Amino acid sequence: MIYDIYAFLAGPMVWIAGLIFVIGSIYRITSMLRLARKKDPMVYEYFSFYYALRSIVHWIIPFAGVNMRRHPAMTLVSFMFHICLMALPVFLFAHVILIKESWNIAWWVLPDAVADVMTIIVLFCCIFFAFRRIMLPEVRYLTTFTDYLTLLMVAAPFATGFWAYHQLAGHEWALILHMLSGEILIAAIPFTKLSHMLFFPFIRGYAGSEFGAVRHARDW
Repeated sequence: MIYDIYAFLAGPMVWIAGLIFVIGSIYRITSMLRLARKKDPMVYEYFSFYYALRSIVHWIIPFAGVNMRRHPAMTLVSFMFHICLMALPVFLFAHVILIKESWNIAWWVLPDAVADVMTIIVLFCCIFFAFRRIMLPEVRYLTTFTDYLTLLMVAAPFATGFWAYHQLAGHEWALILHMLSGEILIAAIPFTKLSHMLFFPFIRGYAGSEFGAVRHARDW
C-alpha cells in the first residue's frame, strides 16, 4: 500500500502539483497586470526598470530599509526564514539525487548538518510568526484562520522531511506525508498569501517607479 502511494506521489502527483502551480501563477500574474492597468492607466508609462531594480535590491538587503531597522527581530527572523525556505529544497542532497536520477542534472548540495539546522530555523520561524499573530493586537486583528493554515502548510514539509530523514518511528509514513505536504504547498502558492513570492518583483517595481521616477523619493 505504501509503495503504491509513494509511486503516485513521486510520479503523477508531482506533475499535477507543478501544472497547478504554473497555470495558477500565470493566471494570477496576468490578472494582476490587467488590474493594475485598470486602476492606474499610466502605470506602464512611468514604469522605470532602473528605479524598480533599485527598490527591489534595497528590499532584499537586510536592514536596508527604515522599517526593517525599526523592527530588528522581525527583520532577522523574516530573512532567515525566507533564505532557508528557498535554499533548502533546492540544495538538499536527497532532492538533488532525485533530480539527478530523473534528468541527469545535479549541482552543489548542502551538508546534512547544515540542512538540519536550516530545517529547525524554518520551523522556529513558523512558530515565531504564529505567536506574533497571537500576541500583537495590530497583527491579531488582521489574522484569519487561513493565515495559521498557511503557516502549517509551510511547516509540514520541513517537519515531515526531518522526521523521515532521521528515520524516527513511522518514518515510512512520514515520507509519504512529506511528499504530499510539499506538493500541496507548491499547488497552493498561487492561490494563497504565499503568492506574494510571485507578486513581490512587480509590487516593488511599481512602488520603486512611482517613488523614484514620479515623486523623486525613496520607497524604503
